[in-house]
Amino acid sequence: MRISGAALSWLLTASCPVVCGATTAPGPIEIDARAPGTPFPHFWEQAFGSGRAILALRASYRADLRELKKVADFRYVRFHAIFHDEVGVYDEDSRGTPVYNFSYVDQIYDGLLENGVRPFVEISFMPKKLAARQDVHPFWYRQIVSPPKDYAKWDGLIHAFASHLVERYGIDEVAQWYFEVWNEPNIDFWTGEPKQASYFELYDHTARALKAVSPRLRVGGPATAAADWVSAFLAHLAQDGVPVDFVSTHGYADDTVENLFHSQEDVPLDERVCRAIGKVHAQIRHSASPGLPLMWTEWNVPSFGERYHARDTIYVGAALAEDIRQCDGLVDIMSYWTFDDVFEENGVVREPLNGAFGTIAAGGIKKPSYYAYALLHRLGETRLANPAPNVLVTRRADGTLVVATWNVVDPDRSGEPRTVTLRFRNLPEAAPLILRRVDATHGNVLPAYAAMGSPPYPTPAQVQQLNRASAPGAPERSSVQHGEIRLTVPVNGLVVVELPFNAAARRSAR
Repeated sequence: MRISGAALSWLLTASCPVVCGATTAPGPIEIDARAPGTPFPHFWEQAFGSGRAILALRASYRADLRELKKVADFRYVRFHAIFHDEVGVYDEDSRGTPVYNFSYVDQIYDGLLENGVRPFVEISFMPKKLAARQDVHPFWYRQIVSPPKDYAKWDGLIHAFASHLVERYGIDEVAQWYFEVWNEPNIDFWTGEPKQASYFELYDHTARALKAVSPRLRVGGPATAAADWVSAFLAHLAQDGVPVDFVSTHGYADDTVENLFHSQEDVPLDERVCRAIGKVHAQIRHSASPGLPLMWTEWNVPSFGERYHARDTIYVGAALAEDIRQCDGLVDIMSYWTFDDVFEENGVVREPLNGAFGTIAAGGIKKPSYYAYALLHRLGETRLANPAPNVLVTRRADGTLVVATWNVVDPDRSGEPRTVTLRFRNLPEAAPLILRRVDATHGNVLPAYAAMGSPPYPTPAQVQQLNRASAPGAPERSSVQHGEIRLTVPVNGLVVVELPFNAAARRSAR
């Protein structure tokens, strides 16, 4: 659809006209199309989490993986429990001799690679016959979180596992994977005592066993909850000469300030993830290995509990954009937990759209977060500086400017539409404009699901109907008049504007 410049302002405000009480940003945001920029790698879409390893064998898991891969350029998937007994990796014969079986491992990793993503291998949890104790975690799939009974046997398992992967896929391939030792050992996913020292022992054995297979294999940790242990971990590795290729840890927007920062400071929910990332970024820079990459292997926007189910709502798009703005330059990979709701930590899914983590709900229903990732994927690879707290200005290699703006309002707060004026320099006259958005009426499946009667077990036909009804639709097309665009963004709306123009057009603007 092509629309006139005069009509554009009405279309952008139609979801809530001026009488709703839109707030206006203080002054126009100046954007120079020819301004120098800084590299803007898409760190927020390089990896996604998912529940546990065995789920990767399901058709629904792989279908969701393919759907998200269409709109987000992710390279890695991380999940728990590749050594869970349901995967069948480890056994012992009657004499206690280890027996390995990588049949399901091969099917799991083959499926990822066939769909264009690599494993971010989380080495967990403990096979029953290798566990020192039968310490079972309360998750529904009952993983064992004990240390090994025999570190020689653990070393043998790691060596056999890595050797098999290299033999099957080749070292050039597996050297591009990441191997992360365990998951959140600082809380109830690890029962070694003393907790930190026993995890360091596990890490040391695992890292050395991997490197014995090939020094090209990349290993890291400590994979902690709430951004903990990193300084102590790096100090231990430096003191004992233990190999490490990256730092990984976790932090969620609704983790407590006390857990994330060990303080009573008042940190808003919308700032907690990136503040925690900044803390760990600084800890790495002040360590003996200041150049290590930082992998934030679990995170999500705040859930606000069962009353709001915020992770199913349009709130995710605006909150995600805000995290991207804040975290840029501080982290190498942020792995959103999770890419879909084929997920069973608390048991079999009872109904879709129940506030779970993923971008695609049970049955293949696309949430607003799916469409938000699709929009933000369109951002360029160079970022242009601007002081506005709710705007990202980027440029692609072909010169296309891509601007995202949003209006984040926490679900337990009230807010108003926000009007933003973008004023451009060095654009050709009447430069083309393409606009896409996710808001209450674009990319939002919840109204259609409610109108359908909120079926707990929607049929495939109903899922298709829901996805058709909630798809954002064709982009709006216009042109920039007099070098300026005025946008009104509704509460928790996300707008992405593209201004494509070729080299000849850029020369004419000089």
